[in-house]
Amino acid sequence: MNAQIFEEILDNLCGSLTEECRGGAMYQKSSQFENRVREVLQELVTIHNINVDFDPHPYVFPDIVLGKFGVEVKFTTNDTWRSVANSVFESTRSQDVEQIYIVFGKMGGQPTVAWDKYDQCVIHVRTSHVPRFEVQIHPKESLFTKMGISYKDFSHLSIDSRMEHIRKYARSRLKQGERLWWLEDRPDEGHSLPIQARLYMTLEQSEKRRLRAEAALLCPQVVKPSRAKNKYDDATLYLLTYHGVLCPQARDLFSAGSVAMRGDSKRGGNYVLRGHFDIQEEMRRAAATLEDALFLEYWGISVAPDLRIAEWLTRADKFASGWKPSDELFLKTKV
Repeated sequence: MNAQIFEEILDNLCGSLTEECRGGAMYQKSSQFENRVREVLQELVTIHNINVDFDPHPYVFPDIVLGKFGVEVKFTTNDTWRSVANSVFESTRSQDVEQIYIVFGKMGGQPTVAWDKYDQCVIHVRTSHVPRFEVQIHPKESLFTKMGISYKDFSHLSIDSRMEHIRKYARSRLKQGERLWWLEDRPDEGHSLPIQARLYMTLEQSEKRRLRAEAALLCPQVVKPSRAKNKYDDATLYLLTYHGVLCPQARDLFSAGSVAMRGDSKRGGNYVLRGHFDIQEEMRRAAATLEDALFLEYWGISVAPDLRIAEWLTRADKFASGWKPSDELFLKTKV
């Protein structure tokens, strides 16, 4: 099977899945969509005497290996063609694959499934745990074009050489007042610091509220009693490693008078409750839009967007002392 035939198979795959989604078949989890991609692919490649592996290694890249061709499956419930992809180090890449494609399921807006060549889809590098590629279907320009190196050549570089290209690219994107933070050379050295660093207190109010809401949602332990140790660590590291935002006084984000009294200037009461009450709408939006990978990282489980607030309340109830978040917050979401 050559590339032309495989791309015709991808055309049929995406056409069929798009028709299914617009006909009412919807997916809440990436694993559900990926499994459906495997099922339809199996139907399409049977005539070529190829079998799809329905039980691959959980961390193999790309997700589906079909001889020399590979398919990385991306999925979102939002109306966007962008997504975080694999590590720039590609330590788990299948050595048999020569050409990689992306099959992207976009459930937001008008549900559509589309494919593109992987090397043309990579547009950016962002960091959470390690530097990762960011992909977009049919972009104007790929990251490798910007870096002046082909994906094929990049894939054969050592880790150190890859990071030289990533650092050079990162420096080219710095704005006035931003600094390039050190990025780790190896994928097994723990956290990788973000490309740009900003101070929380310099952000616009709307961005502050959005980041507070995301951190509060992913890290419900911030509702712990005031003397609890390390209650803000995960929230601080989330802002730092995922958004490149340094917050010297993380406590102020969730329990200071400046956030607790925004809706009511009266002093007193439970400042943690009042601070969360003020960002309920932003937390709802975060629950609906944040990537599933973040909940896997911070909660340890995959949770459908419409169930994330309920899951947060369950977790927050276990952390709180002297009050019960589920009795006070998100009351309109309860049946």
